[in-house]
Amino acid sequence: MIYLIKFAYSFVLPPGIFVILLLGMVVWLWKSSRRPAVVLLAVSLLLYLSMTPVVSDLLIGSLERQYKQPSAAEGDVIVILGGGATSGTPDLDGQGNMSGPAANRLLAAARLYRQTGLPVIFSGGQVFADSGNEADIARRQLIGLGIPAEDILPENRSLNTEQNAVNTAALMQEHGFSRPVLVTSAFHIARSMVQFEHAGLTPQPFPVDYQASRPMSLYVSKFTPSAGAVSTTGLALKEYLGLVAAKLLP
Repeated sequence: MIYLIKFAYSFVLPPGIFVILLLGMVVWLWKSSRRPAVVLLAVSLLLYLSMTPVVSDLLIGSLERQYKQPSAAEGDVIVILGGGATSGTPDLDGQGNMSGPAANRLLAAARLYRQTGLPVIFSGGQVFADSGNEADIARRQLIGLGIPAEDILPENRSLNTEQNAVNTAALMQEHGFSRPVLVTSAFHIARSMVQFEHAGLTPQPFPVDYQASRPMSLYVSKFTPSAGAVSTTGLALKEYLGLVAAKLLP
């Protein structure tokens, strides 16, 4: 019964309701003008597919499988890339919080620190007027997780992955590091590796924050519209576009 309710909700609430409305317009147009109706039907189907977890998991999963997570970190510094933060939101020891992907990266890096004792660079600035400064928030939270302040090097000016790479390379050179362990979301690691190589570094890729389960199972809910799937599809397409741009425009 619970799955039937979930199925019904997916077509009553956004984004599924928009597919139903578009299909209603297709039926209405079909009687008077079939060519526009066929075009609208094709657009509706593409929109529907982009909303389904089966498509979003396939797209994001193909990015996540490009690099394997190594069994151990091998380098002289852990580099974490930011992925969003809020400002003015309450935290246990201050204000500002890391967003979901960035928080997962931070937690994974803190665990790596406990295993290796390697110093940590967190790269990420304040991207928007109402977002938090990622590196400053990350430094406070890493200290709260027990990492000594002297082992944390915040790089708080970068606004995108290209700047992450360039500014991190400069900070590493300043402190005598040369072998970064690059920690970022698995969907983001391929583009990050390209940008860091452009900056003259050869990192060890350490993907974390996986979005798609392995192996993927198929069931009814995988084919119903989901706001989360829309977000994941958009995220994956952004990464594909960014990866192409990074390779073509070094």
